Amino acid sequence: QVQLVESGGGLAQSGGSLTLSCVASGRIACMYDMGWYRQISEKQRALVARARYTGEILYGDSVKGRFTLSRDSAKKTVTLQMNNLQPEDTGTYLCNLVGVRPVMDYWGKGTPVTVSS
Repeated sequence: QVQLVESGGGLAQSGGSLTLSCVASGRIACMYDMGWYRQISEKQRALVARARYTGEILYGDSVKGRFTLSRDSAKKTVTLQMNNLQPEDTGTYLCNLVGVRPVMDYWGKGTPVTVSS
């Protein structure tokens, strides 16, 4: 079992910044992706940023140039620095860990982000 503990989030004004962190613990795959998604409907989640086990970092189109994801593999942590926040960034942000070997898929409980105009 894998546990994902999220921190950060909260309220920000348009143009402001917030930082999200996620720490993984438990029986984690030796090769895994880890990142953040935003819940956009009951069944849909949109990619915010994802650090692949290869070292590549992927970003959703809407956050490119504004958000930066960093990964500390030793601490099993990813940190999302969100700058120039906009009201459309509002939502629940969920941490995700996807194991490549062995295959696994875990989600955090989510942390809310609210951006006021």
